[in-house]
Amino acid sequence: MNSLSATIVGSLSRLPFADAGTAELPMGRLLRLSLFQVTVGMAAVLMIGTLNRVMIVELAVPSSIVALMLALPLLSAPLRTVIGFRSDRYRSVLGWRRAPFIWFGTMAQFGGFAIMPFALVLLSGDTTAPMWFGQAAAALAFLLVGGGLHTVQTVGLALATDLAPERARPKVVALLCAAMLLGMALSAFVFGLALRAFSEVRLIQVVQGAALVTLALNTIALWKQEPRNSIVDSAPRRAGFLEAWSLFANEARSRRRLVAIALGTAGFSMQDILLEPYGGKILHLPVGATTLLTAMLAVGGGLGLVLAARRLNHGADPHRVAGMGALVGVIAFAFVMFAAPVESGLAFGIGVGLIGFGGGLFAHGGLTASMAFARPEARGLALGAWGAAQATAAGLAIALSGLINDTVGALAVSGALGEALADPVAGYCAVYAIEILLLLASIISIGPLSRRNVKATQDNCLRGSPSLGF
Repeated sequence: MNSLSATIVGSLSRLPFADAGTAELPMGRLLRLSLFQVTVGMAAVLMIGTLNRVMIVELAVPSSIVALMLALPLLSAPLRTVIGFRSDRYRSVLGWRRAPFIWFGTMAQFGGFAIMPFALVLLSGDTTAPMWFGQAAAALAFLLVGGGLHTVQTVGLALATDLAPERARPKVVALLCAAMLLGMALSAFVFGLALRAFSEVRLIQVVQGAALVTLALNTIALWKQEPRNSIVDSAPRRAGFLEAWSLFANEARSRRRLVAIALGTAGFSMQDILLEPYGGKILHLPVGATTLLTAMLAVGGGLGLVLAARRLNHGADPHRVAGMGALVGVIAFAFVMFAAPVESGLAFGIGVGLIGFGGGLFAHGGLTASMAFARPEARGLALGAWGAAQATAAGLAIALSGLINDTVGALAVSGALGEALADPVAGYCAVYAIEILLLLASIISIGPLSRRNVKATQDNCLRGSPSLGF
C-alpha cells in the first residue's frame, strides 16, 4: 500500500500544475480556490447538455423555445467586461474588491437553479397558468444562472491572478482549466445516472441539488482568499468604464488579441452540436461510438493543457502556444472532413481528438496571454474582455453552425449546388470549412503579437528569462 501511494504521489508530482502552489498561494489554498471552476463546468453541462435533452425529449418542449432559452445566457456574456472593470474599482466596507462579486454571482446561480425545475415543468405545459408564465419563469431562471456563471468565472479568474505570482500563472491557468474539465466530467456522469429514471420530482431534486452544491463549493472556494483592504495602486479609481476600456484596448495590442481569441474560439466551437450527428448520419457509427466523442474531446483537451503548461513553464510565448493550437485545429478539421469520402471512423476519431488537443492549447495560451499583459489595476477588465470575447463568439458560432448546416444541406439535397454536391454531407463540410477559415484568420491575427518586441515584454512579465518559443 505504501509503495502504491508513493507511486500515485510521484505520478501526480509530474503533472505540469502539480507545483503550481507557491509561498504566496499554497497548493491547498489554490485547490480550494479552483472549486469555482468546478461549479462553472457543472452549470455548463447541466444547461447545455442535460437540460437540453430533458426539455426536448422528456418534457416535449419545442426545440425552438429550447434554443431560445439556452441562448439567453449569452445576453450577459458581453457584460463580463463591465463586471471585471467594476471588480477592479470596487471596494466594500470590509475592504474586499473581488469577493462581493463572486458571492452575488453565486447567489444568482443558486436562485436560478432553485426555480429552474419548476419553471421547466410550467414551460412544458403541465399547468393551468398561461403559457407565457412558464416561458417568463424559465427565461428568468436561465438569465440568473448565466449571469451568475459569467460573474463568478470572470471575477474568480481575476482573483486568482491577484493572488498568484507572475512566475506561477501558467501553472495556475492549467490547474483552473483542469478543474473545469473535472467538474464537467463528474457532473455529466452524476446527472446522467440520477436522471436515468426520469420523473419531474427527480428533475427538481437534481437541479436543486446542483444549486446547493454550487453554493457550498463557491463558499468554500472564496473563504479567506482575498485579503481585506486590498488597494489599487496606480489607476484613478474614479475613471469611467469608457476611459478604462480605451486605455486597455490601446495597450499591448489588446484589441488584436481579443479578435484572435474570438476568431479561434468560434473556429473551435461551431462543431459542438454537429460532431455526433455527423458521426451517426454520415459515417454510420453506432450510438456507443458517438457517445465516446465527448470523452475523446476531454482527453484531447487535457493533453493540450498539459503540453501548454509545460511549454509556458519553460518560458514559451503564450501567443505562440495559442497559434499552435489553432494550427492543430486546422489539421483536425481536415481529418474530420476527409473521414466522410474515405468512410473512415479512425480518421474521424483522430480528428476529434485533435480538436480537443488544439482547443486546449488555444484556450490555455489565450488566457495566459490575457493574464500576462493585464495591468494590476485592470486585471478584472482584461479577463472580463477575454471572457466576453470567448463566450459571445462561442455562442454565436454554435447558433450559426446549425443554421448553416441545415441551409447548405437542404440546398445540396435539392440539387441546387450541383450533382457533385447532392449529399447531406455538404452541410457539415461547409461548417467545417468555415471553421478552418476562422482558425487560419486567428493565426494571422496572432502573428504580430508574437514578434520580438512584444515577446520580450511578455517574457519579462512571465519569467524574466528568454523564451524557448516553438
